[in-house]
Amino acid sequence: MIESPTPVMAATSIRKVTAADTPQVTDALAGAFYDDPVAAHCLADPARRSRRLQRGFTIFLERHYLAHDECFTTTERSGAAIWAPPGEWKLGGAAQLRMLPAMARCYGRETLRVVRLFDYIEDRHPAEPHFYLAFLGVEPASQGRGIGSALLRPVLERCDREGIPAYLEASSPRNRALYERHGFAVVEEIALPGDGPPMWRMWREPADADRGAGS
Repeated sequence: MIESPTPVMAATSIRKVTAADTPQVTDALAGAFYDDPVAAHCLADPARRSRRLQRGFTIFLERHYLAHDECFTTTERSGAAIWAPPGEWKLGGAAQLRMLPAMARCYGRETLRVVRLFDYIEDRHPAEPHFYLAFLGVEPASQGRGIGSALLRPVLERCDREGIPAYLEASSPRNRALYERHGFAVVEEIALPGDGPPMWRMWREPADADRGAGS
């Protein structure tokens, strides 16, 4: 996701994503991730990347994340924060098999690279209970207004109230800086397989909590 470092909070309402929001939310996410280094590495064909991103986000939303009711968007559906609650982040082998035909239709010959990416980051996921931010993105036309920060707020405030850590993988230095401003700290830089770009595993302790870093 690309989000301006300017700490200006957007004057917009944040609400839960519903199934009816899926087309516009996934379009916004596809726009946000089009130039993302990891997305460009996995989906190397720029002519097909936008459509494949949109279809891929639709698969993951409809088949996993929407059921957990921890996905947030704006009234304009200009972006989204896609979370999984503690204990629900892992797709698992059975779920991946069920999703594989849809993923193959979506990603074509790039399917194997996408599957390997998800397996690679799942293998390095922390075991301690936490909220997991799978995706955060704002459409390009709406960036620079603090919408990404506003989308983060509902779950991070809940984490602070309930004493729950949060975890994510940042896919660019700019994203990493945004998350650092919201209390996340890098616990590891990882290099993706196949000469891919780096990602940063990031962990956030709840406010005023005295806990160890994620592992």
